[in-house]
Amino acid sequence: MTTAILGEDGLARCPWGVSAPDYIAYHDDEWGRPVRDDQGLYERLCLEAFQSGLSWLTILRKREGFRAAFAGFDPEKVAAYGPADVERLMGDAAIVRNRAKIEAAVANARAALDLPGGLAATAWRYADPGAPAHADADDVPAYTEGSKALAKELKKRGFRFVGPTTAYALMQACGLVDDHLTGCHRRGAYTTPSSPSPSSPS
Repeated sequence: MTTAILGEDGLARCPWGVSAPDYIAYHDDEWGRPVRDDQGLYERLCLEAFQSGLSWLTILRKREGFRAAFAGFDPEKVAAYGPADVERLMGDAAIVRNRAKIEAAVANARAALDLPGGLAATAWRYADPGAPAHADADDVPAYTEGSKALAKELKKRGFRFVGPTTAYALMQACGLVDDHLTGCHRRGAYTTPSSPSPSSPS
């Protein structure tokens, strides 16, 4: 069993969210909080893609570098990037210098602008607020039928680096599904039937 872990502050958290201060902050303040704007979804989609094969901690610690390199993840600005920008980013030590992922970020910005209704509206069609809760981290799936369907639609629309696992990580991060463990103090934190879900974190 890999259940929620009690921290020194007396709060129980998902096991992955206790190993470093960066993780604690991300777990408590952001992961699972609903993100409903296109720019916020695009940023997280890019970061999830860059994380593939790497530690998420690496991405968190380079996040400000990514934001500077990708114009605050403004899809319109990134969509205008050309070959010279790709070469510039390949020389930027503040980000993960992977050509395929950099080119995917540019392609995904263009694809996001072409989506009818926008990226956020598309992603939220696959939200699963009724997904089962888990007490054991080992029971949390790597992907679901919903994430497979989301990945399929995004790929059809021209997105890259959006397989079912990456799509599910996006869903978890952006509140489309609540995968905080049942013993975690953030489980159900954003379930507020009496009021609309919050927008992306500031």
